[in-house]
Amino acid sequence: MGSRRSGQYTMNHDHSKTPDGASFDRSGSQDSLDELSMDDYWKELENIHETRGNNHEERVALVVKEPDEGELEEEWLKEAGLSNLFGESSGDSLESVVFLSTLTRTQRAAVEKRVETVTQTMRKKNKHHQIPDVRDIFRLQNDSKGKVCDENEPSTMRTSETKNEMQDGTKGPKFSLGTDEQKRPLEDMPSSDTDINLEISFSEQAANFKDSSIGKMCKGGGGDTLLPNFRVPKDKTGTTKIGDLAPQDMKKVYSLALIELTALYDILGTEFKQQKAVKIKTKDCGLFGVPLSVLLEQDQKKVPGTKIPLIFQKLIAQIEEATLETEGLLRIPGVATRIKSLCQELEAKFYEGTFNWEKLKQHDAASLLKLFIRELPQPLLTVEYLKAFQDVQKLPTKKQQLQALNLLVLLLPEANRDTLKVLLEFLQRVIDHREKNKMTLKNVAMVMAPNLFTFHGFSSKTIEQSEFVMAAGTANVMRFMIQYQKLLWTIPKFIVNQVRKQNTESQKKEKKDKAMKKLLKKMAYDREKHEKQEKTPNDADVPQGVIRVQAPHLSKVSMAIQLTEELKAGDIVARFLSQKSGNVQTLKKEEVFLYEIGGNIGERCLDDDTYMKDLYQLNPNAEWVIKSKQS
Repeated sequence: MGSRRSGQYTMNHDHSKTPDGASFDRSGSQDSLDELSMDDYWKELENIHETRGNNHEERVALVVKEPDEGELEEEWLKEAGLSNLFGESSGDSLESVVFLSTLTRTQRAAVEKRVETVTQTMRKKNKHHQIPDVRDIFRLQNDSKGKVCDENEPSTMRTSETKNEMQDGTKGPKFSLGTDEQKRPLEDMPSSDTDINLEISFSEQAANFKDSSIGKMCKGGGGDTLLPNFRVPKDKTGTTKIGDLAPQDMKKVYSLALIELTALYDILGTEFKQQKAVKIKTKDCGLFGVPLSVLLEQDQKKVPGTKIPLIFQKLIAQIEEATLETEGLLRIPGVATRIKSLCQELEAKFYEGTFNWEKLKQHDAASLLKLFIRELPQPLLTVEYLKAFQDVQKLPTKKQQLQALNLLVLLLPEANRDTLKVLLEFLQRVIDHREKNKMTLKNVAMVMAPNLFTFHGFSSKTIEQSEFVMAAGTANVMRFMIQYQKLLWTIPKFIVNQVRKQNTESQKKEKKDKAMKKLLKKMAYDREKHEKQEKTPNDADVPQGVIRVQAPHLSKVSMAIQLTEELKAGDIVARFLSQKSGNVQTLKKEEVFLYEIGGNIGERCLDDDTYMKDLYQLNPNAEWVIKSKQS
């Protein structure tokens, strides 16, 4: 291993060595990663190989399957919740038509491209069967919109389509979903380079940017490493964080994020491929090398409701207890043989509660934490998306890299996402002590990247490539994830708005279906008319510009609140909490939130800075309830 590694190492060495072999200044945070010595990265890899030692052989490699033609796209459509656009159930696509009607132009192009591949593959396979023409599947929608994309539209409308033609060389029949979204003028784009616009679909922004003269000048990857101070301009209707929405809406967020990410990669000419892992036998109990889901299941029996594996929490707590000011924290490894025996001891005694934490050295705890991440039978960033996370560095601008990471975080399963969040928050706390521990953002990223991005389960070829070619790149992605973690856990407003639109459309459809059933039952017309009249004036008791807020768990159960321009969600919560009655308030301000429930959203926890009048206009039929986040 050594010689091959050093061969590859010298190949990279031209940008990685400091002049005269001088030790580089660890505190300099401005120099570029390419010039920065990659020593920390390679040393970390050596430690990893050493710790892995002999037991590397007994590991089952996780095979990543090479999919057949069309299989990837079929899988993608299933993941995006659009499997009824093809195959057996293609007739039942009304649900999907509702969904498709809420997509942006670039998102639709991404769906069209995949549906087309799948139908072409199906035609090849089933020569005798009549496969419906994809254009028929979507004609429904074009008719309902009364508009089909025609030839004289602005060129951006068709950028992705023409590009697809060039890529696969075929000019197959093109179908179009027809769109109600006109091209946005560039003036809508945020004024500052460091403002992240969450109101317009990222792929739409990329398409507009690519066609603008600025876009043509701004070619070239994210090579320089000065990380911009990206920020999200305040949204009056409130910022939505992961965890604020109800599960049924999060499902829709997942589908939209997948389509949006694909559309973004399509426009930027980067291939987005989900990897597919072949099932392998994994341990069904223990600590190291156990799937996250299994760990959490056994931990929830001990601590109900826990979302992060207990061993992971305990190791972090242990490192912090000893102080984060230790020089070289996370970089200096524990002794490999000792780590191995500690591992075995923890396996035996952790759940018994008999492990002696007093004698655990801090560097050993840090090594065990990294070992835990590496030993997961599937990577923390998942087999499906690990490659997509790595490929983020290929996107042209830092802003696009950040947008892609935001969407990828939305695609992670909950357990992976929650664990990653706790890890990133911990790494940030380590960096906060960089004056003393000499661990800057770059150093921490260098040391952690190999633990998150090189994965033992992929065939060795992939490992070799990712170790050497991807080194600086993955360290860069790691820096982004640490630096912008708050931003990455935000659900972009354009996606929340698409969820609202879907809910509104589905409700309309349900109403129609109900009406239809009533007609089928031949109910009397008058009675139906009577019901309709009853339904509408239900909010007559609340005057215009006033909302009724319920707080079933507080002493004041409900209050009518007059909306003003400046009224925020936090003000309403404060008003309720100040109304103390006989039973003394046990709830603290941090524990209760105002929720927007129903109307065009399942449920959404509001941030304190949400302007209520703006939100009320966005969702006038919602109910407003104050409750704690746990319940």
